[in-house]
Amino acid sequence: MYLYNNQNWPIFEWNSEKLLPLLSYVRNQQGKLIGKMGTLGFELRNEANLEILTVEIIKSTEIEGEILDREQVRSSIAKRLGLEISGLVYSERNVDGIVDLMVDATKNFDKELNKERLFSWHAALFPTGQSGMNKIITGNWRDGSRGPMQVVSGALGKEKVHYQAPPAAQIENEMRIFLDWFNLEQNTDLVLKAAIAHLWFVTIHPFEDGNGRISRALSDMLLARSDEQSYRFYSMSTQIRKERNSYYDIMEKTQKSGLDITNWIEWFLNCLLRAIENSGKLLEKIIYKHSFWIKHSRVNINDRQRKILNLLIDDFEGVLNTTKWAKIGKCSQDTALRDIQDLIEKGILEKSLQGGRSTNYEMKSDE
Repeated sequence: MYLYNNQNWPIFEWNSEKLLPLLSYVRNQQGKLIGKMGTLGFELRNEANLEILTVEIIKSTEIEGEILDREQVRSSIAKRLGLEISGLVYSERNVDGIVDLMVDATKNFDKELNKERLFSWHAALFPTGQSGMNKIITGNWRDGSRGPMQVVSGALGKEKVHYQAPPAAQIENEMRIFLDWFNLEQNTDLVLKAAIAHLWFVTIHPFEDGNGRISRALSDMLLARSDEQSYRFYSMSTQIRKERNSYYDIMEKTQKSGLDITNWIEWFLNCLLRAIENSGKLLEKIIYKHSFWIKHSRVNINDRQRKILNLLIDDFEGVLNTTKWAKIGKCSQDTALRDIQDLIEKGILEKSLQGGRSTNYEMKSDE
């Protein structure tokens, strides 16, 4: 028995007394973060928004097991927001699709949500009409032609069904009720509404694929309304990605319980709180990155060097050596070594003290 099988579906219940202290604290932290971001200049706010949207999109797709190229995502967002940044690269259709979805959801957060808008989002997610190797219905509700929509795991023949969505014949009516609530209901705090919308949409599972990404976009849309601005300064999907196991666990438990969704909302609020808290670290990195490029604005740095320096400032995995430089920069090891030695001479890189089979390099400390 799933949520939608309950007699009073979709009339959700929750313990306001239990949730109010946590909700108040989350709202307080939201306000502090927005106030802090408001003290930054226009250029830095744009950089922060660009960075947050980039990681939000990358992590939302990672939750579904798809890995996107960071530079393609960043370039696609910059083009759509009209931001002038260096090192723009070509972005593939599937990247542009998820970017179009997220930019529309957050930039146009105050516009009505209707099925045509959802259909356009879904079609953008799957521009070839396929999910992996499978052809799917795009830009429309699933039709049930492939049998029940199920979330399963396990080897072939030993599958475990975690969830079975409502029959396709019910989707039109289910989504009509959902959209009316999404657009017209005004008595629920918008942060709580973001949690409910996420759960409700995933429960209906109206599309053949992409329901998770769209549900997270809907949460971001309502969180943008709660912030009263399109700028995004924290990434909910990044935090969900970190807590993916507990995310799936609470979703499954909630689907198999009654209509009291207090535990789900509590999990969502705590996850959001950690996302807001972690944004402080990201903000520090953005400010450092901004200051770094201002400091070295008159230094002649080629595109390979710029790309890898940005990676070092962001989230570079492992150690940097000539082999890794050549692979990332798509050049020979001799060229990689010349790039590195050039940056050492300019006081930007230095040899790392960490041992290993090869010489490693790192950003030179300002101290």
